[in-house]
Amino acid sequence: MQNQPRQAANALLMVRPVRFCYNAETAVDNAFMKDTSSGYKDPQIEARQEFDNYVSILRAKGVEVACFEDTPEQHKPDSIFPNNWISFHEDGTLVLYPMKAQNRRIERRADIIEALEKQYNYKITQKIDISEAEAEEKFLEGTGSIIFDYINRIAYACISQRTDKQLLENICAKLGFRAHTFSSVDENGLEIYHTNVMMCLAERFALVCLQSIRDEQEREGLVKSLRDTGHEVIPLTYEQIRSFAGNALEVCNPEGNRFLIVSKKGFLSLTEEQKMIIEQYNEIVPIPLDTIETNGGGSARCMISDIRLPRK
Repeated sequence: MQNQPRQAANALLMVRPVRFCYNAETAVDNAFMKDTSSGYKDPQIEARQEFDNYVSILRAKGVEVACFEDTPEQHKPDSIFPNNWISFHEDGTLVLYPMKAQNRRIERRADIIEALEKQYNYKITQKIDISEAEAEEKFLEGTGSIIFDYINRIAYACISQRTDKQLLENICAKLGFRAHTFSSVDENGLEIYHTNVMMCLAERFALVCLQSIRDEQEREGLVKSLRDTGHEVIPLTYEQIRSFAGNALEVCNPEGNRFLIVSKKGFLSLTEEQKMIIEQYNEIVPIPLDTIETNGGGSARCMISDIRLPRK
């Protein structure tokens, strides 16, 4: 029996890092990351501690985490961010995505997919692999590029070098979603590389950096779409998305308790009024991720791929 669509995920995929560090390939268009190798003896050690603490906090809340160890054979500095190469859907569909950085493409692992089927008893009915688009220099980096509204079947995305509009529309047609696209730029007018750093969609509210959408019609169109689907819109500032307040995800446990997972830095950047609005719907769970955020340019949401597959 197919699972009914819901926004809050209750099972997550995470990949424990083996050789985490600053990735010069992704830094080209990710203004959120900094090379602090001169200041850290080994970012891997601190990143691993942050990762393990993150998993422990999630599990303490009753959220299921399928945790896999990165493989040491090939250097994958960003393996800690699996949401860019895979997504899982309620009807048993799995999607593999094309990624811009060549050293990230080796993150796609068949053994993880196999383990989800055999060890975790998930049912995969269809695999859609669009990673061949890399040969044409076209990219769509999973739930970094796409914010899925699973209930209303809308896929929100800011178009960038890592988010190709045609690929988005193609995958939406296959999955039964409607694409809603817009342009989003930082303070310097540069494209924001991933939608999930400027926007978070929960079932009843949305965190979004509206000031990053310079086109008035696009901005108003996004707000209308969110409000028409029952979401309270909480605007974020540039400073707040720099602190990764937008890189958050709503999750739930088997009892139905809902949590907004966000980094500690992102949480601290929120105003008291914003926290009060969120807490009407979710308990906020702050996660300390300073090393991972600084060196990797990604945060709490980037580190988790939500598993929505049915069980066998």
